[in-house]
Amino acid sequence: MYNKTVARLTYRGLLGRRRALLLCALPLLLLVVALAVRMLGDVDDDVTKQLLGGFAMATIVPLIGVVAGTGAIGPEIDDGSVVYLLAKPIRRSSIIVTKLVVAIGVTVAFSAVPTFVAGYILNGNSQQIATAYAVSAAAASVAYSALFLLLGTVSRHAVVFGLVYALIWETLFGSLVPGARELSVQQWALTLAQKVGGSGAGITSEVGMATGVTLLAVATVGGAWYAARRLRVFTLAGEE
Repeated sequence: MYNKTVARLTYRGLLGRRRALLLCALPLLLLVVALAVRMLGDVDDDVTKQLLGGFAMATIVPLIGVVAGTGAIGPEIDDGSVVYLLAKPIRRSSIIVTKLVVAIGVTVAFSAVPTFVAGYILNGNSQQIATAYAVSAAAASVAYSALFLLLGTVSRHAVVFGLVYALIWETLFGSLVPGARELSVQQWALTLAQKVGGSGAGITSEVGMATGVTLLAVATVGGAWYAARRLRVFTLAGEE
């Protein structure tokens, strides 16, 4: 299911100059903010949770998911080069799985790792808060990658729709509006942070552990399945 040639081409596209700059700028911004907050004085667990939960999880992680998820396939569809890939004797499901694995790897590397580093800078991983949010960011990265990869196969304006979702739904509604929180990838992933951090960390989520993990799995598997289906339809349309 994993094709090395497809993976190499996807990595090359994702880590091109413009996307690489954006992928580096977002986690760098998180680390700069964490350093600035730390230098201003003593930082307690509450401040750490506010920064990691309200900024890293609500803004940085979904934005990186947009860049990596849509960038894994969207540009190839936009410029028509995906036709050459589809002409190869490679299963469509293999193409999607490979691109999803690449997108997940990139998203985790540029979101979960900086989240842990930022948390460690702030409070030295007190109460396992840095670890908890890093695990949560990694879980969210998987779901975001699948959803935004799907979006890249559905619309030529995937980046725009992805940004609207990340900035309005996840950052605004997913963090502030009670009813919308239950439909937020951020909240689903926070169930893992709540589990890893334990009662002492004080991390909370709007959904239960079983519900959160189930919804993350459904979003990931469902997104990948429908993306593969869309790619098959795209092939038929191209042949016609």
